[in-house]
Amino acid sequence: MLRIKVSEINMAQVLRHTVETLVNGDIVAYPTETFYGLGVKFDLAHSLKNLYEIKQRPKDKAMPLIIGNKELLPLIAASVNNMALLLMDRFWPGPLTLILSAKENLSEYITAGTHKVAVRIPGESFALHLAKYANFPISATSANPSGIPPASDAETVIRYFGDRIDLIIDGGPTSNELPSTIVDVTEREMKILREGMIKKELLIHYADALY
Repeated sequence: MLRIKVSEINMAQVLRHTVETLVNGDIVAYPTETFYGLGVKFDLAHSLKNLYEIKQRPKDKAMPLIIGNKELLPLIAASVNNMALLLMDRFWPGPLTLILSAKENLSEYITAGTHKVAVRIPGESFALHLAKYANFPISATSANPSGIPPASDAETVIRYFGDRIDLIIDGGPTSNELPSTIVDVTEREMKILREGMIKKELLIHYADALY
């Protein structure tokens, strides 16, 4: 396991090395604007399988993704409706995870058989820089064994996983205590599945603009 402290000075070098690590099929821990996440390249089945195993994640729990721009959505989503577009325009980049109809050939490690995919453009953080630089979807499941609180610093990631992770990007402690908000927008009306950093009232306010 390699641990790299990231700063503005070495950002470009760290991003390049992180993307190379992901392309090689390895697992990366990295800071987001909420907690630390665990990343693998979205279309590498063996990497997704390894990630499920080290997290001891139930097979019926889907694997959320991050992307760096909306142009990548056709790689993972079958369709994007007006409600989804409205919320993206207002809250992306940011801590809003949207549930979309999944592209037919997307891995079941990502969809968990739901035919849906969870995705967001992360807010200002190393995760956002990584997603933009990589230009492919990356898993963004929280850095914790299933059922244990997510890690908010590199030391906790190491305590949880040790050498089972190939690379840890140490961006210092994350500052937020709430996860991303999760909204299902596969139908005409949104369904708030988890209220996190973005509050229900704010989402409803912007959704009402469609009607």
